[in-house]
Amino acid sequence: MNTVVTPADPQWVVKALCALAQINRLNVFRLLVVAGQDGMYPSDMAVALGVPSNSLSFHLKELLRCELVSQEREGRNLRYRANLSRMQNLLVYLTDECCKGQPCFELPSIDCQDSDCESESQSERKVKSKSLSA
Repeated sequence: MNTVVTPADPQWVVKALCALAQINRLNVFRLLVVAGQDGMYPSDMAVALGVPSNSLSFHLKELLRCELVSQEREGRNLRYRANLSRMQNLLVYLTDECCKGQPCFELPSIDCQDSDCESESQSERKVKSKSLSA
């Protein structure tokens, strides 16, 4: 996983935000973020989200097009993973000029190779995300 965060191209940011502005794609992306580096197969995603396979395929294609997810062939199957470095790029772009350019908060580092990533509960993540908005 690429941990270097580079400035995002505004055109890419628009594509990424458009992709995430659809509820099924947002749910797919969030599901893949939760899955972490293990990723998921489309059949498992379809069951988890209650989305027909053909619709899911369309939504995955849109997320792939803007590089928010990656795809890896494993024999006859495809495994999808959230592209966390692109997600971080998007967050950095959106918050870059926060507080008139003064450092008011730091975005959390995303490293799901870290053992804490797996052990952190949803409530701990909610507390962290709330502290960012304060």
